[in-house]
Amino acid sequence: MAKTALASLETALRARKLDRTLTTALPPLDRTDAAALAPTAVGALDACLRGGLPRGQLSEIAGRCSSGRTTLLLTLLAAATHRGEIAAVVDTCDRLDVASAIRAEIDLERLLWVRGDAAGPIDRAIDRALKALNLVLQAGGFGVVALDLADVPVLALKRIPFTTWMRVQRIVEGRDMACVLVVPEPLARSAGGVTLTVTGKTTWGGDSDRSRRVDGLDVAVRIASPRRKVEGDIRVRCGAGCDA
Repeated sequence: MAKTALASLETALRARKLDRTLTTALPPLDRTDAAALAPTAVGALDACLRGGLPRGQLSEIAGRCSSGRTTLLLTLLAAATHRGEIAAVVDTCDRLDVASAIRAEIDLERLLWVRGDAAGPIDRAIDRALKALNLVLQAGGFGVVALDLADVPVLALKRIPFTTWMRVQRIVEGRDMACVLVVPEPLARSAGGVTLTVTGKTTWGGDSDRSRRVDGLDVAVRIASPRRKVEGDIRVRCGAGCDA
């Protein structure tokens, strides 16, 4: 009788696509194999993350303009393509600089770039980006998928229903991909995901105002993930010519 009831319950959950939400366990905290983590290729950051960003989870990179958030995103994408994985970035405001991507040594043949509409209303751009993200995640086969919302006004981001991110997590859960939001401030992450809050300070070189140049960028990353018990701060210095 109990087995029959259990089978009926599993059938009902499967019909409503709730079976994975309730039965898929989070990766063990001590797993460091490639199937569980996506390394960022930033040594200090990966050490604090115990190997990298968790796959099968929704994580986020949060930071203001010129904080180093784009540099971190490009480094993450480059690391994924160097491992032979296919990566994707949904570029909501069409801000990805190809020259910066090349300097970051991203293998462009392994990168899917979904360009957004920078000229239209921001709400329409967000809606198209979310639909594109859903299609990319449903297609599968990607090691890292990023949704770049970094240049979207915070007020517009807050109009996105929180259930949107719950649906994203349902798609990602149990898959060998890490999904990352790039946002101006912490917005959403899954229970097993991480939030990387980035702050940066630009240092300048040159003897006069007419010969000033960017000498480097000191980036501080605050890591938070209560479920995975990961928390800490690291500092990374980017050399001249790095893109924030």
